Amino acid sequence: MDIVGIIPSRYHSSRFPGKPLADILGFPMIWWVYQQAKKVKELNKGVYVATDDIRIEEVCKQYNIPVIMTDKKHTNGSERLCEVAKNLISDIYVTIQGDEPLLEPKTISEVLKVLVIDEKVGCATLKIAYKNPIDVINKTTPKVVTDLNDNILLFTRAAVPYPKADLNYTIYKPIGVYAFRRETLLKYNNLQKGPLEKAEDIELLRFIENGIKVKIGLTDSETVAVDTPKDLDRVIEILKNKREECLW
Repeated sequence: MDIVGIIPSRYHSSRFPGKPLADILGFPMIWWVYQQAKKVKELNKGVYVATDDIRIEEVCKQYNIPVIMTDKKHTNGSERLCEVAKNLISDIYVTIQGDEPLLEPKTISEVLKVLVIDEKVGCATLKIAYKNPIDVINKTTPKVVTDLNDNILLFTRAAVPYPKADLNYTIYKPIGVYAFRRETLLKYNNLQKGPLEKAEDIELLRFIENGIKVKIGLTDSETVAVDTPKDLDRVIEILKNKREECLW
């Protein structure tokens, strides 16, 4: 079975323009993401960056990172991945977010297990329990709600569910790593963008709103998405501490 990893990467961002090239201890952020992804043995067809920006392409070539140029019209990573899949043939595609330099390789292995264990599953992702109540009410951080069979019912930036009758409920954060079977992925760009996706700006809602099930697994691997310069400072501090621990 052929499995390829794709890191969608765009230069323009409303909150942090140019963040894929942001410096982290002497290397661009996209380099850190690639280094983590290429450790995953299951990605037997390699790892590529998919971008529409020549600045990112040039940096990737500088660091010997395989890069694929895509159309500028795409509004999210799944649309970009769908274009890549038309020319790069694989059985399974894994989207690895280009703004999560702390992503653990085992996270990619975990999402692949969720996908391959059931041939009926066309798309899979992961979730982790929120630990900080401040993160729960933060509208920049998505939440995910599932049915009893771990099929996703809703992604939202709101704090849901509302604990009217029971406080004994765990709120989960979706992890930004997605696995697709080829036939499911190729449907994505032909699906209608629904009102929930338009409102929430969460790309996998396109499958949910069009009746395509997305399976989710549980992980204990925490990630830090870099959405703002403040997030970048947090990542740098974490990596500095890890480096110091290694020296000891």
